[in-house]
Amino acid sequence: MKIQGKLFIWLSVFMLAMAVTYGVWSKEPVGTTALVLSFGLTIMIGFYLAFTANRVDAMAQDNKEADVADEAGEVGFFSPHSWQPLSLAIGGAFLFMAVVFGWWLAYFSAPLLLVGLFGWVFEYYRGENRTQ
Repeated sequence: MKIQGKLFIWLSVFMLAMAVTYGVWSKEPVGTTALVLSFGLTIMIGFYLAFTANRVDAMAQDNKEADVADEAGEVGFFSPHSWQPLSLAIGGAFLFMAVVFGWWLAYFSAPLLLVGLFGWVFEYYRGENRTQ
């Protein structure tokens, strides 16, 4: 985590330099404010990561001699045959189209979203894929 803290601190230095440069050249307050706020966010994240790096064990990215496989581990479980994300995507697309074309379309997208959501959550609690 030490390297991430250093990266964010250097990024915050860059953001501050760009905020000053942008503010002097453009004299435009909105963009300057956005860059100053970006500086604030990056310095907070960088300080947090640098502060907590002393309290946690060294990770593989902190070792210059480390290999990619040193941090390898189980990423997670991904269902290879699930149709539920497709239902969620279609329902979400219809819901976002309801903002453009009319809220009546939300009545058709809500059941698709609910079926997809409940199907995805309870996919391994029923049927042939049921686990104890």
